[in-house]
Amino acid sequence: MKTMPELPEVETVRTALEAVVTGQKVEKLHLRRPDLRWPFPAGLAERVSGQIMGRPQRRGKYILLPAGETGSLLLHLGMSGAVRICETPADSGLSDLGPHDHVIMQLASQHSWIFCDPRRFGHLDWVPAGEETRHWLLREMGVEPLSNRFSAALLQQLMAGRKSPVKTALLDQRLIAGLGNIYVSEALFRAGISPRRKAASIGPQRAQRLASAIRQVLLEAIEQGGTSLRDHRQPNGEIGYFVQKLKVYGKKDAPCPACATPIRMLRQSSRSGFYCPSCQR
Repeated sequence: MKTMPELPEVETVRTALEAVVTGQKVEKLHLRRPDLRWPFPAGLAERVSGQIMGRPQRRGKYILLPAGETGSLLLHLGMSGAVRICETPADSGLSDLGPHDHVIMQLASQHSWIFCDPRRFGHLDWVPAGEETRHWLLREMGVEPLSNRFSAALLQQLMAGRKSPVKTALLDQRLIAGLGNIYVSEALFRAGISPRRKAASIGPQRAQRLASAIRQVLLEAIEQGGTSLRDHRQPNGEIGYFVQKLKVYGKKDAPCPACATPIRMLRQSSRSGFYCPSCQR
């Protein structure tokens, strides 16, 4: 099953990078090809090499890695991208790299992080300091669902007047940043809301249940290192263990854990979703 890394998977990577790169000098940034999904900015490796790294931040499904005072690297994992962290003694070289290890940042601490992306749908860009909210990949992104701004009242406001199904609206990154098929399906199940329900029909009570379920499922998934269905691995090489806690996603025809009704799959906006027709209204 092909899935794009969602907020918990990206946050797991951000947390791992934070422990390794924050406050460290970049010995060298290696770009082993000229592009991934798009070409790298000219002079990117030279711009970053020698800089002191700041604390990584996450915006939706993107990671911002401050490099010195002039800007940040913007990393998107794409469909198959994964970060791994390793020790790189000064005399070790880079002889153990695989064919899909496209980006390597060597740090003065003798650690490195490596971005492996077999399908090359990921991306690495440069964002000048102060331009984070204006970057073309970030400027239209909605509220962070784990921020203090996100609430039942705001969720109801975002859904108001929308004719699309609630699941489609929740996947709109211009409304809420970072959500995807897995966690929207799981949150809707926990909230007892059908993915077919019109977004505009989400009143105060449903909004309260849904906002709480979104926050809860995201926090639980982050604690478990995300969900591994196909490509996702944590930077330490382990899978994301939240896959063991999925109630409906990927469970077509399996009995609902609450009522034993077979789980159904539906297609909305060219994406697969999963729900219980009895529990979710």
